[in-house]
Amino acid sequence: MKMTPVVVVVSFLLLLLTWLLLSGLNLNSTRFDEQIEALDQFSRFERALNREVLTARAGLSRNYDALARLTDAYDGSVHRLRRAAGSDVEESAAIDILAAGANRQQTLVEQFKSRNALLRNSFLYFGIFSARLAASDRTQVVAAATTLSAAMLHLTLDTSPAAAREVKDRLEQLAALPDPGGDTASIQAAIAHGGLLHDLLPLTDAALKALMAAATTREQDAVRALIMKRQLAARASARHYRVLLYATSLLLLGALVFLGLQLRARAIALQRRAAFEHVIAGISMRFINAQPHNIDDEVAQALADMAECIGCDRAYFVSTGAAPRQHVWCKPGTRFSPGWPNRAPALAARFNPSVDGTIHVPRVDRLPVGESKEICVALGLGGWACATNVNKDGTTVALGFDAIGRPCRMTAAGELSLLRMALDTIVYALERDSMEQERARLEMHLQRARRMETVGTFSSGIAHNFNNILAGILGHTEMVEEHLDAEARPQHNLTAIRRGAERARDLVDQILTFGRRREGRREHVCIKTLVAEAKSLLAPSLPAHVEVKVSESAEAAVVSAEPAQLHQVILNICNNAAQAMDKPGVIQIEIKTCEIREARRITQFEINPGRFVVVSISDSGRGMDEGTLERIFEPFFTTRYHGNGLGLATAREIVREHSGALQVNSTVGAGTRFDIWLPSVSSHQPILVQHASGTSGRGVGETVLVLETDRGRLLRHEEILAALGYEPVGFTGAEEAAEACAVRARFDAALLCHQPGASLALDFATTLRELVPNLPIVLATTSARDLDAQLLATSGVSEVVHHPLTSAELAGALSRCLTSPVRPRLLS
Repeated sequence: MKMTPVVVVVSFLLLLLTWLLLSGLNLNSTRFDEQIEALDQFSRFERALNREVLTARAGLSRNYDALARLTDAYDGSVHRLRRAAGSDVEESAAIDILAAGANRQQTLVEQFKSRNALLRNSFLYFGIFSARLAASDRTQVVAAATTLSAAMLHLTLDTSPAAAREVKDRLEQLAALPDPGGDTASIQAAIAHGGLLHDLLPLTDAALKALMAAATTREQDAVRALIMKRQLAARASARHYRVLLYATSLLLLGALVFLGLQLRARAIALQRRAAFEHVIAGISMRFINAQPHNIDDEVAQALADMAECIGCDRAYFVSTGAAPRQHVWCKPGTRFSPGWPNRAPALAARFNPSVDGTIHVPRVDRLPVGESKEICVALGLGGWACATNVNKDGTTVALGFDAIGRPCRMTAAGELSLLRMALDTIVYALERDSMEQERARLEMHLQRARRMETVGTFSSGIAHNFNNILAGILGHTEMVEEHLDAEARPQHNLTAIRRGAERARDLVDQILTFGRRREGRREHVCIKTLVAEAKSLLAPSLPAHVEVKVSESAEAAVVSAEPAQLHQVILNICNNAAQAMDKPGVIQIEIKTCEIREARRITQFEINPGRFVVVSISDSGRGMDEGTLERIFEPFFTTRYHGNGLGLATAREIVREHSGALQVNSTVGAGTRFDIWLPSVSSHQPILVQHASGTSGRGVGETVLVLETDRGRLLRHEEILAALGYEPVGFTGAEEAAEACAVRARFDAALLCHQPGASLALDFATTLRELVPNLPIVLATTSARDLDAQLLATSGVSEVVHHPLTSAELAGALSRCLTSPVRPRLLS
């Protein structure tokens, strides 16, 4: 189970609980209490303000300090109401109406204060002057003043229009007195202040009545009702939030219980996974310590251990491909259905495997109706888990576990991922076993190659020394033959000696070819032409009961090769075929081209993709058994009494050096077939090497410079040249030979003896070309395959002949050099 969704859900529930808790606490109740308190203060201050105004009107208040304090408190309560209302638009609008009423009352209070102050001042002066008039000695003045004071007193209590007219009448009466005498000033002052009181008293009472009428009772009630409405709604909402809080708490509790169950299931799955990992680790250790011959038993035991750990009834490992393998295990009392588990990879392909190639069917009975479900039911599967993989070679491997008649216990993704690990463990163990076998095989081939390399090196050293012996035998034989008559009896013996030496020289040449490890000169060679030449060379030497037939394809078959070496391969195989045919028969040579699209292993050779020319040589001879086929390419192994065992070994080395392959198929009593695979080239203009002909000719006294470091061989070469009619001049050192050429350029040709690995002869050839540019140079060497044609042309070499020298070959080379322009001719 993934933890991310669980964490998200739990976090959401916690946030929801916190929000519901804060909402259920009715945090606005404090604001509502502050609003009610501010509204109560406003009402109380308004009543106090009205009371203080009435006190001031009754004259009980000496100053307006108390009234000023109440006015400030009145304003403060309005501000508190606004602050407590906050951003509530409706409450703010109601408070604005209430504030407007409060402003009107404050305006009326200010008007009252101003008028009441004037009224008090006028009352003071009116009382003073009224008292003076009441103390006058004039009766009329006293009476008028007394009635005016009574009317004024009545006006202070009743400011009705009638009382105001009464005061006005008394003022006019006082003003109409005929002779006030000394009271005139007092009368005028009393009339002035009385008139002022006549005007101010009604106005002051009118302002007082307006103030009382402007009370904000209705506005206060509206604000209070709105606050109570908000408070009741908040309380109802808080109750709802508390109910939701309780429900969410129950939901969270359920989620925690579910999470706990999931964690318990995960812990159990982790325990199973740990146990499975422990089993796989033990299997890996057993595979590491297992011997190659015990690997199959270890695989079977591994299947049993894993199946018991998982709790399945059957387990198996299946591998398809060129070398299929199958390992099975089943619980006692169970068995595999016919064709199972061979069909496991095919059934796995019907399902959609995961990224790591795992297929998991926990319950077969819940699969959708279809062929896949029918197959699983027919196999008796209740649950199935399988891991598959396709190797680089296209082989499909599958590791499966079956639960018969019940669901599969494997449920967690972590357990399923271990199936791939278990599959890889078995595959690696089997691959390790295969690599061990391949390593043993390669070690055997390496040892064999080292033995062959040692044999080649050893035989090459012997061949070079043996070549020097053959040089003496051939040289002395030819010189003795020149002095004997053709019909002389010893002539037959000398001919036999010379032929034996020549056969020995050919054997030495094969040994040198087998022991050679350098790449020779390659040319584009037409296989059809090459086979035709080989056929013409074979015709005189084959037994009369053997016939050679060649069948060619219509396509051009051109390879890059050394023609002489390919000649040798074809001749060796054809000679072996002819010697294996005791009855009349045919050696069939077929030439065809073949396209290889993938790397292929042929016998012991690995050839890369590409186009190949295949030369097939088949016979109907005795054939070979398995033991002989395994050893035919070993150096010096032969089944013939007169064989030397180097023909096929040399042929195989030549083909291998040409990046080809040599395939052999043979059946005892039915014949043998050799297939020579050679890489084809696209050129349609093959360049064939020009072989030195055996044309012989004698000299007429031409002077030949001979360079040979060995004194004994130099004498033999001089004797051969003298017998051919030439005048030899021999040198064992290059310096004295160069001095002789520089002193007198009297030489008609030069014979330089070359030893493989040394550069004396080629260096001296270059020197000769500089001293005598047109001097023909003949190079004698045991093998020209190690010499590059470009190097020979640069050194001025015209002809190349075999060493040890034979009279016929040397005579032909000198004859061509002295009668034709200088041109390099390479030895095959």
